[in-house]
Amino acid sequence: MTKQAEGAAERPARGRGRRPADEVRADVFRVVGEVLLKEGIADLTFERVARLSGVSKTTLYKWWPSKGALALDGYFHAVEEALAFEDTGDIRADLTRQLRAFAHIMTGTPAGRVVTELIGQSQTDEDLATAFRSLYSSGRRRLAGERLLRAKEQGQIRDDVDVQILVDQLWGAVYHRMLIPDEPVTDDFVVALVSNLIDGITPPTAAS
Repeated sequence: MTKQAEGAAERPARGRGRRPADEVRADVFRVVGEVLLKEGIADLTFERVARLSGVSKTTLYKWWPSKGALALDGYFHAVEEALAFEDTGDIRADLTRQLRAFAHIMTGTPAGRVVTELIGQSQTDEDLATAFRSLYSSGRRRLAGERLLRAKEQGQIRDDVDVQILVDQLWGAVYHRMLIPDEPVTDDFVVALVSNLIDGITPPTAAS
């Protein structure tokens, strides 16, 4: 987006009075998410977010101590709906759908570069590392673990299987290909990943 177009997209000035914090945060998340998913993290600045959201830089710095923290929060809210975990009762179908959505965001939008950059920055930024674990990675693991536990309760996964290890095997494989891109993250890869895993963890049939 050009600076002229951005200027036109700036939020109109508001009257006196303090806006509710939830409304302010929603405006920031919207702007940050749009920038990240269209362009990536390189041109994300506090000045730009303040201009487009109508939120002061003072407020932004009060809530987010660094660009990485701001980007992480905006990214999480931008992809939260797209990466929601459905429960159709078919664990193979639900895993495949979710991993396809995840792979598309990671490889089909600038968000993939955003995540890899945030992971890299978190190696030397303790605050960002803590935020990444608490806001994003632990939340994603929890949602996946809950869905896999329900599948276990329904008899679709063996009782002795550790579902958190399944999370590492599935999503870890995608992250591995993103961080060490010797092979692409394709739809065939996602389908094979789920199939290989499910075929090895489903309980034996009554006839066996």
